[in-house]
Amino acid sequence: MSGLVLAIDQGTTSSRAIIFDADRQVIGVGQQEFPQHFPASGLVEHAPEDIWQSVLATCRTALRKARCKAADIAAIGITNQRETVVIWDKATGKPIHNAIVWQDRRTAPLCQKLRKHGLEPLFSRKTGLLLDPYFSGTKIAWLLDKVPGARKRAEKGELLAGTIDTFLIWRLTGGKVHATDATNASRTLVYNIRDNRWDGELLKLLRIPAALLPEVKDCAADFGVTEKALLGAEIPILGVAGDQQAATIGQACFEPGMMKSTYGTGCFALLNTGSDLVRSRNRLLTTIAYRLDGKTTYALEGSIFVAGAAVQWLRDGIKVIGKAEHSGELAAHADETQQVYLVPAFVGLGAPHWDADARGAIFGLTRNSGPAEFARAALESVAFQTRDLLDAMRKDWKSKSGNGKTVLRVDGGMVASDWAMQRLADILDAPVDRPTCLETTALGAAWLAGSKAGVWPGEKAFAKSWSLQRRFEAAMTEDVRKRKLKGWRDAVRRTLTNGQA
Repeated sequence: MSGLVLAIDQGTTSSRAIIFDADRQVIGVGQQEFPQHFPASGLVEHAPEDIWQSVLATCRTALRKARCKAADIAAIGITNQRETVVIWDKATGKPIHNAIVWQDRRTAPLCQKLRKHGLEPLFSRKTGLLLDPYFSGTKIAWLLDKVPGARKRAEKGELLAGTIDTFLIWRLTGGKVHATDATNASRTLVYNIRDNRWDGELLKLLRIPAALLPEVKDCAADFGVTEKALLGAEIPILGVAGDQQAATIGQACFEPGMMKSTYGTGCFALLNTGSDLVRSRNRLLTTIAYRLDGKTTYALEGSIFVAGAAVQWLRDGIKVIGKAEHSGELAAHADETQQVYLVPAFVGLGAPHWDADARGAIFGLTRNSGPAEFARAALESVAFQTRDLLDAMRKDWKSKSGNGKTVLRVDGGMVASDWAMQRLADILDAPVDRPTCLETTALGAAWLAGSKAGVWPGEKAFAKSWSLQRRFEAAMTEDVRKRKLKGWRDAVRRTLTNGQA
């Protein structure tokens, strides 16, 4: 059988399809951006049909560029923006509303109501999550409440719901398979991560009919086959994982204590805790890293809502750069005597603060502040937020990790900037490892599918194939680091609205 594997990487701002050969080398890529919809402040939506058409188009482009046919592909792996959710008509496949994106904050009042009723500990104990609009469950509840007739139709079994992976599987298989994997299920706020099942008590609290939800499978499993007419042949879908978990797999973080951070639209750091379901005391998330052969591996996760999106804001919002890749070069020319802080709470603050009502702020401006200082502030904000996550993880994992410094494996669009990665190492006071293959999210999904198909190596051999492109070591003095961190924490304190600084 061919060793070719197609990875569908459905992200927040674009869809990508990548074909890997038997040696895990990229031989064909398709990428297409799709429109973002902002109906009001704090609201973010995607048109599911835009996502679907972009996935089809990029798969066909990748096949063409790889000079292969669908029949040559051994398997498909899917990775996706996780908490974004869709509800669609079971008979027609037509969505009843735009997809509500993970960044969307419209369900903040519902989360607050549930917290006031003292329910957050219950949700947290069962799901490892906090009551925040970020997660899928309250989005599903909102759609059932707000779309006319949706709740009655859902109760009659006429509708289906799912995260983007589930929607794509449904469409790819011609409506034959309604399924997700354990990692995506673990982000819904209604999945019991210890028992590995949809939780009836939580579903009842959010008034979500169980019939809406997909079957939950291992990350490497049989998710059906694609309809022949779509790509030219039936291809088995054998791997699925949410984007951050797929990146964890692609970075070969299979051992407890290993950590990766992905810098895309947001930033997501995962620390593998093995079979230990670690309860965070520092407002991190406990989540499923992956589930293989029925065995669940857990992780601590810190979620930053705005990372690369801060660079996009520089480019598209205030137009101080023409291209995102110019941000590091511009930041390098910033005035060292100025310290400008950007707290990029454009859609609230994630871990470890979890303040849905916070909004972005800039501190330390002088008459001489200009584009270079703004660029440095944007890139440093990512480093500062990552440091907040690392500090929290070190506290939660202290008894397990010993006194050694954590090595952070990084991926995502921002890691191409040497300046940003060096500043990240400086602020973390820890080594930052950039791998040779930066397509780690797609690679993780591809490995799940390829290994399940029997055409790629198993876990140990795959881990040995991970290779380092460059390690960034901290070079900043301790005095400078402490001064910068003190200023950052003061800026965050001034930005928060929930009094939890």
